[in-house]
Amino acid sequence: MSASDKIDNKAEELKGKAKEGAGKVADDKDLETEGQFDQLKGKAKQAGEKVKDIVSDK
Repeated sequence: MSASDKIDNKAEELKGKAKEGAGKVADDKDLETEGQFDQLKGKAKQAGEKVKDIVSDK
């Protein structure tokens, strides 16, 4: 996984965390859920990149 991909995926995760927090403060369940989804997307992308790295190393 390139450093750029790691940064992009982590940024998406952090953006989701911020959205989730904003949703909690504003009592906006949709925004909170959207933030949780963004976090999961970032984590899933990171996992996919790690699998690619493992497969390419063999």
